[in-house]
Amino acid sequence: PVSWARCGCGSCSGAESAPAAAMPGIDKLPIEETLEDSPQTRSLLGVFEEDAAAISNYVNQLFQAMHRIYDAQNELSAATHLTSKLLKEYEKQRFPLGGDDEVMSSTLQQFAKVIDELSSCHAVLSTQLADAMMFPITQFKERDLKEILTLKEVFQIASNDHDAAITRYSRLSKRRENEKIKAEVIEDVYTSRKKQHQTMMHYFCALNTLQYKKKIAMLEPLLGYMQAQISFFKMGSENLTEQLEEFLTNIGTSVQNVRREMECEVENMQQTIEDLEVASDPLYLPDPDTTKFPVHRNLTRKAGYLNARNKTGLVSSSWERQFYFTQGGNLMSQARGDVAGGLVMDIDNCSVMAVDCEDRRYCFQITSFDGKKSSILQAESKKDYEEWICTINNISKQIYLSENPEEIAARVNQSALEAVTPSPSFQQRHESMRPTVQSRPPAARTSSTGSLGSESAALSALSLDSLVAPDTPIQFDIISPVSEDLPGQAKSSGQSGRRTNPFGESGGSKSETEDSILHQLFIVRFLGSMEVKSDESPDIVYETMRQILAARAIHNIFRMTESHLLVTCDCLKLIDPQTQVTRLRFPLPNVVLYATHQENKRLFGFVLRTSGGRVESRQTSVCYIFESNNEGEKICDSVGLAKQIAFHAELDRKASEKQKELDRVKEKQQKELNKQKQIEKDLEEQSRLIAASSRSNQNSGEGQFVVLSSSQSEDSDLGEDGKKKRESEA
Repeated sequence: PVSWARCGCGSCSGAESAPAAAMPGIDKLPIEETLEDSPQTRSLLGVFEEDAAAISNYVNQLFQAMHRIYDAQNELSAATHLTSKLLKEYEKQRFPLGGDDEVMSSTLQQFAKVIDELSSCHAVLSTQLADAMMFPITQFKERDLKEILTLKEVFQIASNDHDAAITRYSRLSKRRENEKIKAEVIEDVYTSRKKQHQTMMHYFCALNTLQYKKKIAMLEPLLGYMQAQISFFKMGSENLTEQLEEFLTNIGTSVQNVRREMECEVENMQQTIEDLEVASDPLYLPDPDTTKFPVHRNLTRKAGYLNARNKTGLVSSSWERQFYFTQGGNLMSQARGDVAGGLVMDIDNCSVMAVDCEDRRYCFQITSFDGKKSSILQAESKKDYEEWICTINNISKQIYLSENPEEIAARVNQSALEAVTPSPSFQQRHESMRPTVQSRPPAARTSSTGSLGSESAALSALSLDSLVAPDTPIQFDIISPVSEDLPGQAKSSGQSGRRTNPFGESGGSKSETEDSILHQLFIVRFLGSMEVKSDESPDIVYETMRQILAARAIHNIFRMTESHLLVTCDCLKLIDPQTQVTRLRFPLPNVVLYATHQENKRLFGFVLRTSGGRVESRQTSVCYIFESNNEGEKICDSVGLAKQIAFHAELDRKASEKQKELDRVKEKQQKELNKQKQIEKDLEEQSRLIAASSRSNQNSGEGQFVVLSSSQSEDSDLGEDGKKKRESEA
């Protein structure tokens, strides 16, 4: 045990002072017994080896703890220096929400000066810890303890070699002694015993020395640590003066004032949050009740999150959630975290409609004015779904360019609501459909295409009842009752359920359109059809377009059936794009009128005249309206070309039939002429025979001549065969 004496100065307050005497009781291994290598010596060696292993384990743990102190001090010194550096650079910073605060800058500069001095103190402390604490324990761990382990391994090898040599020496033969082998074995014993003895003595010496070094290795690092700390605190007391304490007191008062102001502001914000939570509680539902939160149909600006469908393959797709907003006539999107949005589509004069997605609800499709770009988006709720469709419809009409866009949008929607009831005249209804901004002057067109803005004196007096049959239902489905009642269409053709290849490449029976010169295919979407009273003016098509579009807007019908329109010289066919089944067939001679919308080039329609309908034994006219991918004029031109080709083909057919009739008349005349010539030839032959007979029978009597003449007269009646018979008889 170590005895400690008290200092006696009174300032230590009973703390223990340095040891008053040396440390007795050090156990040692007997080096003089190493040659004998008795079991008692080996047993004592095992105790010392166990003690050395315990010392090594404990010193490793102490080393790790002191190394953590050293690392922490180094980190503290570096962090303090970095903090001082950052405080000095505060005045160079440019914060987006903060201006130049001179008071704050000067205060931080003062803090930086003090912290910089403390950083220097921490750097000195780190150096002292490295020299006075880490160096002694590291040297003991890396040099002394490793030396013990090395000597232990060498001693174990020497002991094993000595045991093996003794074993070989013990096995020497008694009867047949070989001097050479005996000398080698004796030499081996001598060498191994000498090596074991020397190694064991050095090993014992190292273990004995370890008993002293372990006390030094533990006390020296602690002594160095305490001296370094005392030096550090002395330097700190010199830097922390009374002036610094007054400065810190002032800063503490300022911090308390800022804290009170912050607490007051936090209370206000908490109250605002509570109010907003109460007001927004119904909106937490993903699909709020539209009766409590009505749909705003007059918006010209809209923003919110939508899911966009992206095609990942031929039949597969993925959905991506992004923030969408309208900016003027553009639809923009912005991913979460982006600084600005990107252009998705120009929605001026675009079309928007609801679509039916197999895996999603509330989906709608936006198609650009030229039909080259389209996007399928999904809204979160039915309210957002309808508001987005109405907003994009309003923007597509360029209402946002006016001074009061919401007021004009409300007026346009009100006009659409009134469009389902008869108005005094077609002209007034036509004026309500005309765009309010950027209206373009009407352009005159042929009967194949027409302008919705055409104004004539006759049109102003044209009433609605003269265009549209009263109580006429609008058919929005492509397979409509109107088409079922038309005998000249799919029923008579007998091909409504047959697959059709529009290019005539299908096997089997020959298609009725394979011999047609014209084959043009267009992608169209059926909007609706209705019966009309007249089919003489393109205004009928324009009025039907307006009524169908107004009815769709009123009843929120946005879904349209997409088909392929095949234009041939015989008929117009609506073909299912998936199954190639002919949905409807319109004989080309029955298409009496066709026109396209002047301002919306995607809209076109035609009037089909058929026999029968709602009233039997009279002709009816049905107007069909379609939307295409900005190809309305092309379709009308194609229909016009088909009718021209059919007209010329009909003229050629009639001319061919007339020529055939003339050829038949000429052939008949030629036959009559040939028959007449044959009769004349026969008469000439008879005259020649008569003359010859008269010359040969000149000497005969008159009776014979009379008989011969009568017989010749009979020969002319009998014909050629009778004449030859008479001649043979004569």
